[in-house]
Amino acid sequence: MPADSPPRNEYRRRYDRWASRIADVERRSHLLSNLRLADAAIVAVLIWLAIASGISAAWLVLPAVMFLVLVVAHARVLLRLDRASRARRFYERGLDRLDGRWIGTGGDGARFLEGHLFARDLDLFGTGSLFQLMNTARTEAGEETLAGWLRAGAAVDEIRARQSAVEELRPKLDFREDVAVLADEAHIGRTSALERWVVMEPAGLSGSLSVAFGACAAVAVGLGIAALANRINPALFWLWVVVESCFVRIWWRRIKRVLSRIDTPAHDLELLSGLLARIEREPFSSPCLSSLHSALASSGLSASEQIGRLERLVSILYSATKNQFFVPFSYLLLVPAQVAVAIDRWHASHGPAIAGWLRAVGEIEAASAIAAYAYEHPDDPFPEFVDGPVFDGRAIGHPLIADAISVRNDVRIGGNGPRVLIVSGSNMSGKSTLLRSVGVNVVLALAGAPVRALGIHLSQLQLGATLKIEDSLQAGQSRFYAEILRIRAIVGATAEPIPVLFLLDEILHGTNSHDRRIGAEAIVATLVRRGAIGFVTTHDLALAELATSLGSAAANVHFEDRIENGAMVFDYLMRSGVVEKSNALELMRGVGLDV
Repeated sequence: MPADSPPRNEYRRRYDRWASRIADVERRSHLLSNLRLADAAIVAVLIWLAIASGISAAWLVLPAVMFLVLVVAHARVLLRLDRASRARRFYERGLDRLDGRWIGTGGDGARFLEGHLFARDLDLFGTGSLFQLMNTARTEAGEETLAGWLRAGAAVDEIRARQSAVEELRPKLDFREDVAVLADEAHIGRTSALERWVVMEPAGLSGSLSVAFGACAAVAVGLGIAALANRINPALFWLWVVVESCFVRIWWRRIKRVLSRIDTPAHDLELLSGLLARIEREPFSSPCLSSLHSALASSGLSASEQIGRLERLVSILYSATKNQFFVPFSYLLLVPAQVAVAIDRWHASHGPAIAGWLRAVGEIEAASAIAAYAYEHPDDPFPEFVDGPVFDGRAIGHPLIADAISVRNDVRIGGNGPRVLIVSGSNMSGKSTLLRSVGVNVVLALAGAPVRALGIHLSQLQLGATLKIEDSLQAGQSRFYAEILRIRAIVGATAEPIPVLFLLDEILHGTNSHDRRIGAEAIVATLVRRGAIGFVTTHDLALAELATSLGSAAANVHFEDRIENGAMVFDYLMRSGVVEKSNALELMRGVGLDV
């Protein structure tokens, strides 16, 4: 991207603004630290004087109060500093993405690779993957939603709704910054704890128990006051404490279950409430975002208010059970039991809604991630969906290859053109990159994101690929066996209503040329007969004859290379027809092999 592009200029401006603010806040923090140190020294001197010279302890009041004020003020400044640092990091990551320094930074989503039909082939997850490039989500819900959109294409109506949401979020840089910073601050990557809590059955503590526990506590207070005033025998008070304890004991197993379950999900409630409140304040117009916004309401209260109520209950619980001074009084007044009842009733009333709230947060974060990608690549258009099967792309490139070195090609299969392209060419000429470019752009299109092209018209498709097939010692599988298992899965997918786009790289190259020729022709013919479209790359020029046996359903294209001044040169441009030479011998000689 050019050094003076609008996205880079805006990111740099905001980065510099936050850097300046951080410098200012750090100066305030340093000043407050010095004032605290000076005030602490004054307090120490006054204590020494009070002990040594007998001056009045009243002199300590003002410095002590000032110290508390400075502590509170410094804590607020440190919070502002932390927030500013997170905001600066948000734009630093954006600049890194624009400058190609993003690889290896941020979540790579490697956990989403397992069991997927083509994610590894197209570098969707892992270090340097499409997910790592696009992922700005800070919550587990957001990452899972974005990964789900990349792993499985949506229906066309849903895709268009996402496109509308992305288009609305694209210019909302302040909103995307706030959501990213709040989520990062909240560390609610642990949303799975809340999700697990949601699906648990409430303990069934009724509201009448809260009244009963409150009445017990009131009697204990009355008897305690009467005993202290010598109105009753203190033994009556202690007898009531025993009775009260026995009564609570009946329900203690359920109470303990409630208190233990809320412990882990409670850590992020306060900041989750703040994140939800920020989302609720933002006006949305697109149907998708408006629907998600409406989902953040329950029983007349917003999601943030409901989470805030739960957070306050947990705060009371912690104050009652963690503060050693209050613990005896809190158990005497049955505070843990009463709070447990309130939490359990909250769980029963609003627990089912949490899943919807987290889903809304996840979808907004996922849409914001795609919006950031769209903002940073303003020349990338949204694809247009047509009846098919068809993929028609003008000047398609790969989003993981820098624009400065990317060579783009026009590609059309399906529709009125051939259903299969047999791609021949020498090593490193661009065959596999072409397949990856097509596949990744289909993934982007079906996720609701812009595509790396001048324009793409495509139908709804499901992908199947064999670009990164490996043998497995653990499973006892050769590469050839692993490949035919994958091809079987791709052929099986053609039984579903959505047409298949297959990307078969160096098909069956693990077997002899005779079996390869027969097997490849049978596989491709079967895929075409079942309505699929796709690509087959090969070094074996004999396989180029597939285009003849398949007739108008197939066409040959190729990539070329040439030798200039003893060096191999590739232009990565796709041409019609079959390649006429191979560079294998030249490559061997180039690395010093005597062939």
